[in-house]
Amino acid sequence: MVALKAGSRPPWVGLGAAVWVQFAAGNAYTFPLYSPALKHVLGFNQQQVTMLGVANDIGENMGILPGIACNILPPWIVLLVGVCACFLGYGVVWLAVSETVQSLPYWVLWIALCIATNSSAWFGTAVLVTNMRNFPLSRGTVAGLLKGYVGLSAAVYTEVYTMALSESASKLLLFLTLGLPLLCLAMMYFVRACTPASGEDSSVHAHFLFTQASSIVLGIYLLTTTILKNTLSLSNVFSYIFIAVMIILLMSPIAIPIKMTLFPANTKKPVPSVGSSDNLVAREGESRQTDPLLVGSFHENEDASDVEMLIAMGEGAVRKRRKPRRGEDFKFRESVIKADFWLLWLVYFLGVGSGVTVLNNLAQIGVSFGINDTTILLSLFSFCNFLGRLGAGAVSEHFVRSKTIPRTIWMTLTQLIMVATFLLYASGAQGTLYAATALLGICFGVQFAIMIPTASELFGLKHFGIIYNFMQIGNPLGALLFSGLLAGYVYDAEAAKQHSSSCSGANCFRLTFLILASVCGLGTILSIVLTIRIRPVYQMLYAGGSFRIPQSSSR
Repeated sequence: MVALKAGSRPPWVGLGAAVWVQFAAGNAYTFPLYSPALKHVLGFNQQQVTMLGVANDIGENMGILPGIACNILPPWIVLLVGVCACFLGYGVVWLAVSETVQSLPYWVLWIALCIATNSSAWFGTAVLVTNMRNFPLSRGTVAGLLKGYVGLSAAVYTEVYTMALSESASKLLLFLTLGLPLLCLAMMYFVRACTPASGEDSSVHAHFLFTQASSIVLGIYLLTTTILKNTLSLSNVFSYIFIAVMIILLMSPIAIPIKMTLFPANTKKPVPSVGSSDNLVAREGESRQTDPLLVGSFHENEDASDVEMLIAMGEGAVRKRRKPRRGEDFKFRESVIKADFWLLWLVYFLGVGSGVTVLNNLAQIGVSFGINDTTILLSLFSFCNFLGRLGAGAVSEHFVRSKTIPRTIWMTLTQLIMVATFLLYASGAQGTLYAATALLGICFGVQFAIMIPTASELFGLKHFGIIYNFMQIGNPLGALLFSGLLAGYVYDAEAAKQHSSSCSGANCFRLTFLILASVCGLGTILSIVLTIRIRPVYQMLYAGGSFRIPQSSSR
């Protein structure tokens, strides 16, 4: 058996590849770019387009199957399923928008969009679960970083759409059909489980700081170039240069494994051979004493069969296993009977469901406020969404370790800000649209970045894939209720009053914004209740400033 050399397969290679896969996983954010084409080319009304937006969100967040698959299949197979869904789903939508195939039924497009954006769930689950397990001591930072890149992907797509694809919806859909599958096929080999990063390695913090800084530089660059493109008359040469620089910035995380290869760190203790069972037992025992967090990552095959367990219990060889406590590894059926599980789900559902309503209708909101070109608006939302995700991961990680403050306190604060933001939207005050969109983007991003590590801390990493994806159902359900049934109906009713197919003025979405403000008010209250309930759990998990899992969790 070949010995595994220290650093021979660092998790940073997989993290660098995950950045590109997360870019592909953000394909659902392109809906505002081609939704006007669905309306004009295919002759849909606003409520029909909004319901396609619901299909977009349902597909993106229905990740139960990917969650189950990531526990029994290697990451590359999970990614391959996503590749097939992306190619087939967007291929059908492209055939309709390009008018290659005439008069496709509405229900066919609805299903195709569900399949297309479901690729996001397969892509995102594969890289998120793999990297959370590869970096178990930095789960908040990893979740914020990877979900941040998904949020930033909307700005990346906007850049590609405006500068390389001549703002053609048909070309964009062809890029989604062919380009994204090829990209994920190229990254498939590098996204894999590896030796988890050690908490004793001082370079881990520096590497994360570099990755976070490079992502912020990328975000600022995308926002700046989008504004320049829309305010100045730039030649195609400059557009292609902007795209080339963007690609280089997206590749910046690869600098970490390159640096580790060229300048390897000196390690005093060699890592034992993978093939030595004695060494594996010794290492597992040591991990339980010095770094219990890693326990949850290495028990994929620990459960005996039911028959063997019953025989052993009958002979008195083992005691009946007790139910897990919060902070330990839960099975999915064990987690769903916990009040904290549903409180976290409700808080996430109310925060993300209200935010995605604005995202799905952002183009129409901009037009109703008198803005014809809404690409800057989408890019601004994307950049601020990215900042919210990245910042929430880093900030919550700092305070949970230094003050044992539950991460959910940040969901509370941001939902309170969302209440004020929706009221600002509803006022229709001149010049407030960009500020309100920026605030909402930040708060929307925080909900994602906080839910992920919170779910893993309360219910463990072993079955994290299915637990996380069940939480994600809050997104499409919110889109269905608040976007499909509320915003679309209110918009069309107001447009009918104006005797037009498109609505203009603050009244187009005012009632929607007032209801969403109330929704976030309820979310704020529930988040306070959840934070108070789980405070003792965080005091136990982070006593002494480092993650600690009770010894009884090793079962």
